[in-house]
Amino acid sequence: MCLAIPAQIVSITGLEAEVEIGTIRRTISLWLTPEAEVGQYVYLHAGYAISVLDKEEAEESLRLLRTLAESYPET
Repeated sequence: MCLAIPAQIVSITGLEAEVEIGTIRRTISLWLTPEAEVGQYVYLHAGYAISVLDKEEAEESLRLLRTLAESYPET
């Protein structure tokens, strides 16, 4: 099973973007989503933005991921 997580684009240089996921920033590829713009959210999988999504969808996905994470016991 694969998992893509929402990330917000902070800056773009060519076909690379810096994204923010919570307090973490990463450089990712926009080869699959060249239409993405600064400020937008993308689904991130294996270092690639695989689709652009709106803010409401991103927030709901992040909420669901947090709920799932909270359901697992700490080790």
